[in-house]
Amino acid sequence: MELLVAYRYDSAGYNMANFLSQEMILDGDIFRGKYYDLIIISTPVISADWLENKYDYDGFVFLSKHAAESGVLALTCHSTGNFSEAKFGGNDRQIAIPHPNLQKKYLQTLQKHQSDFSEFQITIEATHHGPTALTKPTIFIEIGTTEKQWTDKSLCISVAKLVHQVFVNSLSENPVAICFGGTHYPSKFNVELLKGKYALGTVIPKHALDDLDKELFSHIILQNKMAKFALLDWRGLGKNKQKILNFLESTSLEIIKL
Repeated sequence: MELLVAYRYDSAGYNMANFLSQEMILDGDIFRGKYYDLIIISTPVISADWLENKYDYDGFVFLSKHAAESGVLALTCHSTGNFSEAKFGGNDRQIAIPHPNLQKKYLQTLQKHQSDFSEFQITIEATHHGPTALTKPTIFIEIGTTEKQWTDKSLCISVAKLVHQVFVNSLSENPVAICFGGTHYPSKFNVELLKGKYALGTVIPKHALDDLDKELFSHIILQNKMAKFALLDWRGLGKNKQKILNFLESTSLEIIKL
């Protein structure tokens, strides 16, 4: 069973969690449900590396706000990890285990209801921020992009209903790929996730490839044991193209150039 987690003082996360909890039974600090359990914590979710000290679950799904300087409205979903210094939770140079099939199902579910969110981009983000130390699959589901959206209870409830819908139905198994290159909002990988056959593991954007060395690459491969493919944004690899190809030669991953 999965554990959904929200921060009490994150309006978007709390509004989603508060709605979902209404049909659940409170047992101590855990809301118990048929398809998932849920907790609302008093500390930020990006620093929730401590969760497994107290809770034993098959995976962790964080309900959260999304902020962006651009102000572009977006509904996002992404795996977590730090390729260099941990500025926003987690540990330096540590990547969490991704949740590829859940991510694919959620984003595709959002897309099917695109008309309900016509002002919003539906997109994944590259892997970033904490928590990074959990030993079970981890994913963030976020509502962006300003306080207006975070406090919009109707919007948060609409998204929460789709989160619930994802858990009510069984997840399909998809071929999983680690992604290299592209921007923070990786359009090529997003299209593949929504319309292609692959689910996505860790997504390493172009700006993080400078930080990738053999040690970090090996760690990413270990955290993505489910992956059989490597998706390359061929034009989005920059000067690190050959380095990535050399690293991949040491693996059994099948390379797909986009």
